[in-house]
Amino acid sequence: MTVLDSPIPRFHLAMPVDDLAAARTFYGEVLGLEQGRSSDKWIDWNLHGHQFVTHLAPERPQRIHNPVDGHDVPVPHFGLILTVPEFRKLADRLRAADTSFVIEPYVRFEGQTGEQWTMFLLDPAGNALEFKAFADDSQVFAV
Repeated sequence: MTVLDSPIPRFHLAMPVDDLAAARTFYGEVLGLEQGRSSDKWIDWNLHGHQFVTHLAPERPQRIHNPVDGHDVPVPHFGLILTVPEFRKLADRLRAADTSFVIEPYVRFEGQTGEQWTMFLLDPAGNALEFKAFADDSQVFAV
């Protein structure tokens, strides 16, 4: 099955960045995303089959944080739900690139329903990303 055959709809997300060259380095080299079309104002990225676009926008809004598990979670944020091996591989890749984490990779709800690994980081423009992985993928929406 290809991503085009997936029963899960793909999303499109456009995010502001203040430096396209820094975005190209971070998303293309650090995260390893495939680059699509681009111009001097935007770059398309393949985010695991989803269309993610970085748009040049020098003005940045004020950042908001919410307390979660004793951490200040940046809002808004976006990311992917990966498998546990993919999560660990990405965490290793980010550490190898000397990434500064907003919230270091850790396990939430350990041994409980919804057990998940999560990490937060910022791209060069200050956009917050969260990557996570569930011990049991069927529990993504568990209560």
